[in-house]
Amino acid sequence: MSARLESAAAAPLAQASVTAHAVARIGSIDILRGFVMVLMALDHVRDFFTDARFDPLDLSQTNAPLFLTRWITHFCAPTFVLLAGVSAYLTGRRCTRAELSKFLWTRGLWLVVLEVTVMSLVWTFNVRYDHGLFLQVIWAIGVSMIVLAGLIHLPLPAIAVCSVAMIFGHNLLDGIEPQSFGAWAPLWSLLHVSAPIPHAFVGYPLIPWIAVMSLGYCAGALYDMEPQRRTQWLIYFGVGSLTAFVLLRTTNVYGDPADWSLQSTTIHTLLSFVNVQKYPPSLQYLLLMLGFAFLWLAVLESARGRFSEVLRTFGRVPLFFYVLHIALAHLAAGLIALAMGYGTAMLSDDFMSIPQLWGFGLPVVYLAWLLVVISLYPACRWFAAVKRRRDDWWLSYL
Repeated sequence: MSARLESAAAAPLAQASVTAHAVARIGSIDILRGFVMVLMALDHVRDFFTDARFDPLDLSQTNAPLFLTRWITHFCAPTFVLLAGVSAYLTGRRCTRAELSKFLWTRGLWLVVLEVTVMSLVWTFNVRYDHGLFLQVIWAIGVSMIVLAGLIHLPLPAIAVCSVAMIFGHNLLDGIEPQSFGAWAPLWSLLHVSAPIPHAFVGYPLIPWIAVMSLGYCAGALYDMEPQRRTQWLIYFGVGSLTAFVLLRTTNVYGDPADWSLQSTTIHTLLSFVNVQKYPPSLQYLLLMLGFAFLWLAVLESARGRFSEVLRTFGRVPLFFYVLHIALAHLAAGLIALAMGYGTAMLSDDFMSIPQLWGFGLPVVYLAWLLVVISLYPACRWFAAVKRRRDDWWLSYL
């Protein structure tokens, strides 16, 4: 075969290799995303099934098992938002920047609509909007995607600098109260304060979640590296984040509204040390949780086995799992409450309006969590298979 013919024959093979590399899913990302979804389900099942009528993180009332059950789920939101940014970068490897920008803002808009319609319905099982709209993690991801659609037109180093500056600097704004803006107060709550506004409750203000997603987009460039080098950088970022957390937390100088303090017992002192603010997320909270996320991504580079495959299945269909697990947990709690004589309150209200005597201890909460996750696995496995077989455009929005 002539050199020209060999070159012509090799070109399609090379293009096929690049395309296959671009569309291939990265196992460690799917596994970690799946783990986050399963862990997130624990928090939401607890919301519907718990008998605790106080904040599990309130050290004056809680105990270590209840505190940790709530606290470990703090890992979920930052990791999920970070991975959404990484996925956006990986999506950009197989399309133009203009195409990626269009995908991000349309999918982001879709997620915002989903939050105030479908998610409101599965949380409350009614359309009365008794407490107004709940602007939670799906809303924050949606708006962050819309902002990222514009940011991707900047050079990657500029995005990284802006992301780090917002994450490290946003606590400087903590002293600004919404009331200082007068009629514009709700806008400041949407941006930086977790608080009720007219017709809604802002659970996830946009600062600094936007920066977490754009940081994830920059971290996506690590997946252009060879695996060994990428693992080293993930470890550097993880250890660096955790070191910064320990330094800031130990000194109580900056990065979280509530200082840690010595408690009546050693275990409560340790709980105080890690009890960082999630709503809105403080710098110390993000350093701690994102530090763990980077280290887990490094560890999962070599993950194999049946359990990893189960998590990977959940991680391939995160939005599908997210909607269904809340609906199933709510329905199960409502039917059990109805059978136990609590009426239909659990079936027609959200977890903020549950009967006073309703609920169970942690063993039942954990059992309910496992049953919800196990019950959803066949449906998630089916939908993941559908997404592998088909390339319909609308599947990328689910």
